[in-house]
Formats: sequence, structure tokens, C-alpha cells
Amino acid sequence: MAATRAYLDYNASAPLLPDARAAVVAALDAANPSSVHAEGRAARRQIEDARRDVARLVNARPEHVVFTSGATEGASMLLSPDWQMGRGGIRMTHLYVSEADHPCLLSGGRFAAEQVTRIGVDRNGIADVEALTKALSAHDKAAGLPLVAIHAANNETGVIQPVGRIAEIVKAAGGVLVVDAVQAAGRIPIDVSAGYADYLILSSHKIGGPKGVGAIVAQADLMMPKPLINGGGQEKGHRAGTENLPGIAGFGAAARAALAGLDDVDAVARRRDEVEAIVRELAPDAEIFGAAAPRLANTTFFAIPGIKAETAQIAFDLAGVALSAGSACSSGKVGPSHVLKAMGHGDSLGALRVSIGRATGAEEIGMFRTALAGIVARRAGKEKAA
Repeated sequence: MAATRAYLDYNASAPLLPDARAAVVAALDAANPSSVHAEGRAARRQIEDARRDVARLVNARPEHVVFTSGATEGASMLLSPDWQMGRGGIRMTHLYVSEADHPCLLSGGRFAAEQVTRIGVDRNGIADVEALTKALSAHDKAAGLPLVAIHAANNETGVIQPVGRIAEIVKAAGGVLVVDAVQAAGRIPIDVSAGYADYLILSSHKIGGPKGVGAIVAQADLMMPKPLINGGGQEKGHRAGTENLPGIAGFGAAARAALAGLDDVDAVARRRDEVEAIVRELAPDAEIFGAAAPRLANTTFFAIPGIKAETAQIAFDLAGVALSAGSACSSGKVGPSHVLKAMGHGDSLGALRVSIGRATGAEEIGMFRTALAGIVARRAGKEKAA
């Protein structure tokens, strides 16, 4: 049966996987996982099974996974001046982020605005490691430690950051590195045990799990930020409140699928390349942002001169194609892309993001082609009339 809609917005939220849906439904009637009776212990086992699955996705130890309500809470928790090591306190006195980071990092978490430095990126969206090195060399280590936070892969362009190099710079400066792996997890291999980062931020719904659940993952548990939510001591005291068992169970199922899906990256990349070939064929003057840099296999971010991104997004939607004009992190608002501005492309230029998954097929790509052909034809008609 022919599809009536083509969903090409996986970076906003991947469709819920059947196994994740089944795990959510199975956990809905579970008892409180903090209860000591048999029903409570059964619920606890479901959480710990999911914790192991999420840990395997990034090669972490299960006990280093702390479940949250999502990536934004994880960022707010980790981006804190106040940390603990055992019974002692540790102070982070300054936060360093990239200009192209997700708003949950750019907001600075619990740091004051004057405690946050933004590091620039180049025309491809790669963080300026020389500027970061210089900023960290000037950091006053006597006052406290530097905290660096950066996305592993950009949510708009898909550009992959040189996290390994950044980790070396941060380690040499005696700092702590937080990596927003929300878009990268399940799309590129991540091994937190190999010095990739000190802490990761993950989100369930970006990999086909339910919304409203995520995790922070530590390389080790010697040092953790002071809790954002205090109360009953769940999650070893790092995040109080009765756990969202259905969400966590679904997250675990999605993590299992995402780990297995790493073998399909080349197939996804071929579909992405088909999308870009269509864009170049129908609009030779289009610009694909970050195309010269390493990118996620599923993402393309492009602009066509003379076509407003917001107008094109509506036209695609009316043609049955769901995609984005930038990210979907601002309650449905569509506006200038801060990522493009950081890359030096100006703040008035709009762009369209196509993000796909393993389930994206030829029919969806064909619907994209048909819709784009109509949009480009209308541009040509307007230019001719003018």
C-alpha cells in the first residue's frame, strides 16, 4: 500500500520502534521499583535490564548510567558549578561551549551568564580547537576546574565534532568534558570507556524510544554534580523521584536496536546521498551545509536561493513530506538558525533539514523528489514573472 506521508524528520524524533512500544506497554502495570516485595523487585529488574542496554550502546558500565526525563534535564544536571567527590566538594568555575551547540548547552545550565564562554566554529561547523586551547590555557585553575560541553554531532547539519581531539585538550587542561551525544548515539560508534568523554548526555526518543526519558552516562563515578532533583534517593541519590519505568523500559529496547543498527549505517548514507543528488539535480544552486566535513549518515541541511525555508517547509508538509526548517527544540518556533549564523552564513538565511532512518525507503525519497520539484518549479515561475 502506498504511503500517504513521508517522515523525514528523525533528528527531531525518531518513530517509536515496535520493540520499544511493546516494552512500554509491558511495563505500564509494573509496581513501584523501590518497593521491596516481589512485584517491586520485578519492576527493579526491568530498570536494571534497561540500564545495561543503554550502557552497552556507549560501552559504559551500567552503574554509571543515571536515568533522567530527557537530554535537557541531563544538561541542566551536568552543567553545574557544584560537584562532589565522595564527601568533598569540587568547584567548576567556568563553562566552555561551542557557538553551534544545542540550546540546552548554550543556556549554560546552572552557570551564570558571565561564567560561560562560547567557542566559535568554522564554515563547516567544526569547533575551533585552537580557540578552545587558548581559552583553557587562560583559565584560572587556582579558582576551580574548567568544564567543557560540546555536541558530538550537530542536530541541524549532522556535522561530527573532533571529540577525541577535544578530549585530549580538555584533559591536558585538567578539565572535565561533557559530550551531548543525543544525535550521535546509535548513528556512530561511541565508547565512553576509551576516554571519549567524562560524561555523555543521551535521549531516548532520538533513537526510536519513547519521549520523556534520557540518561547521563559517566566514564567513572568518582565525581558527580550535585543533584538537580533531591528527594527519595533514587538513582543512587543522583536523581530523586520514582523512576519512569515504562519510559526506561522502552529506552532500553531502543538502545538494543540502535546498537544493532550501527551495521546499517552505510545503507542509510546511500539514502542520504540520494536525497542530496535530488537537491543538486533540481536546484543546482542549492548549498548543502557541512558537506565538506564528516557528517552523520542520516542528515542533510540545505538552502535554495530564492526559497524561504519556512515557506518550503509548509509546501513539503502539504505535499505529505515531514521535514524541518532547522531544529525542533523551540516549541515549534521557526526562525533564523543559530547554527548557520555561527558557521558564518548569516542569521537571515533559512535552511531545510532532511533526517532519515533505517526504515526510510525509496517511496519516501520519491515523495521528497516530487515535492521539491514542485517547489523549485514555483520559484522558476516567480522568477519568470518578475
